Amino acid sequence: MRSLLFVPGDAERKLAKGLGSGADVLIVDLEDSVAASAKEAARATAASFIGSKDARAAATLFVRVNDFSTGLTDEDLAAIMPAKPAGIMLPKCSSGDDVMLLSTKLRVHEAQNDIEDGATLILPIITETAVGVLAGATYQSTTPRLAGLTWGAEDLSAAVGARATRDADGRYTELFRHARTITLLAASAAGAPAVDTVYPDFRNEAGFRADCEEAERDGFTAKMAIHPAQVPVINEVFTPSPEAVAEAERVVAAFKAAGDPGVLAIDGKMYDRPHLRLAERVLARASNTKSG
Repeated sequence: MRSLLFVPGDAERKLAKGLGSGADVLIVDLEDSVAASAKEAARATAASFIGSKDARAAATLFVRVNDFSTGLTDEDLAAIMPAKPAGIMLPKCSSGDDVMLLSTKLRVHEAQNDIEDGATLILPIITETAVGVLAGATYQSTTPRLAGLTWGAEDLSAAVGARATRDADGRYTELFRHARTITLLAASAAGAPAVDTVYPDFRNEAGFRADCEEAERDGFTAKMAIHPAQVPVINEVFTPSPEAVAEAERVVAAFKAAGDPGVLAIDGKMYDRPHLRLAERVLARASNTKSG
């Protein structure tokens, strides 16, 4: 997956529009974009949408449920699991223990709804609280359901009382750069994809593209979107270029031809095992893009 588009779970028109966005994943939202008074109706709308053939054919469908502290998570799961979503996004995830708790709940719902055990993936947002940021190392060996790790800045700013997430030059301030770094390291430690957070100013095309390119450079393999117009840029930036794929193939082929050594020279430049692993990751991403 490269692009994950949020769509309000109670907005039929926006849900339908999301199908034409080209997003790899649609995140049907039952949390922030749905008013408290509309939660029940949103669950019904979301379940109907997820269960439709057109929606399932257009994208992989995840649902962002309400976080555990709200007391609404179980109601969300009870309403949407019969529709068999591909995955659940867990906001305000405090640690790997929250992921394990959700995994246990999902196993029950899978059994009740004739869903293969372990089929429903989990994508936690791990930096929306202070304790979440501090628990980045707890996602190793949690569950095979882990589809990736992602982060958020807005809820964290509210949690700690930060008046802004970015400085006058548009760069994240130190706190949010730290949360972003924790997500990259936590994802790597867990062997899961790192998914970059949203860019709220969707009308700032240049700023958005720069944000995508910086994220891809640093190791994120996907990015979330809040508007369909952002999806084509995400798909472009997070798809390895033909040049990158060709270079990766050259490195992998050279190591294979040389008998898989620890280090070798290609055109006068030294390559070692980290270069090989990076090349293999590029080819894996390119393969996943084609298969998707």
